[in-house]
Amino acid sequence: MRLAELGTVYRAELAGTLHGLLRVRGFTQDDAHLFCTPESVRDEIVACLDFAFDLYRVFGFEKFRVELSVRGGDSRQHYLGRDEDWEGAETALVAALTERHVPYQRMEGEAAFYGPKIDIKVEDAIGRPWQLATVQFDFNLPDRFGLEYVGADNKPHRPIMIHRVLFGSVERFFGVLIEHYAGAFPLWLAPVQVAVLTIADRVNLYAERVARALRQAGLRVELNARGEKIGAKIRDGQRQKVPFMRVLGDREAEAETVAVRERSRGEIGVMPLEEFERMALRLIRSRAVSLGPSGAA
Repeated sequence: MRLAELGTVYRAELAGTLHGLLRVRGFTQDDAHLFCTPESVRDEIVACLDFAFDLYRVFGFEKFRVELSVRGGDSRQHYLGRDEDWEGAETALVAALTERHVPYQRMEGEAAFYGPKIDIKVEDAIGRPWQLATVQFDFNLPDRFGLEYVGADNKPHRPIMIHRVLFGSVERFFGVLIEHYAGAFPLWLAPVQVAVLTIADRVNLYAERVARALRQAGLRVELNARGEKIGAKIRDGQRQKVPFMRVLGDREAEAETVAVRERSRGEIGVMPLEEFERMALRLIRSRAVSLGPSGAA
């Protein structure tokens, strides 16, 4: 049985420890409690690992550090649960990591008092590790709540409980993403995906039609028809790190085309509106981090 929620949590963090989105007093956790039989627990841990790694790769993370936190030998009296429970849980965690060929560092004495755990840290673009996922056994709550299920032998048994968190907190994950991309999000993630820029007021009607067509195709579009020079509009789009800018002048309005600029490459050519839409939608569907080396989607 898997139960999950996005729950709001508050902590009285000291003022000096607050740090943007990365450490806040109110945040949202993606918390899941998974209730397993002893026979299913290994497969469930493997599924948690696959879920986490697949999720992070979608967002552009490729390097990970994994830690296995277990009891310390000299302080076992501080931990809840029976020795055989801890040994079985540790064996299941190690087996799942081994099955997926995940290298890990063993952290003696770093387990929570109620069970061992796997922590996954992602490395951002400049190699900084960020703690995100946790797959954590809990020997405490099933006992405290008297949880039971009826097994194949028609007798009551206590389930094994796993805490699973993937983002850690949604706000902190936003902060990690901003740091990873330095605010220059790929097209599928960018708050504004396309900026439509006009060279002169006389093409404003065409620009509005272009912006409307892009929005109808499902893109997030901002129209800049202010009475400024085109160079200033392009600089504004670059500062906002908009992935694509479409510059419209008399020639584009007459031919019903768009001059396309990409954030990192500059101008990549003039193309029909429909061709740009197809290219942008391909990039979004594939969750591509950037254009290919040739500029193709």
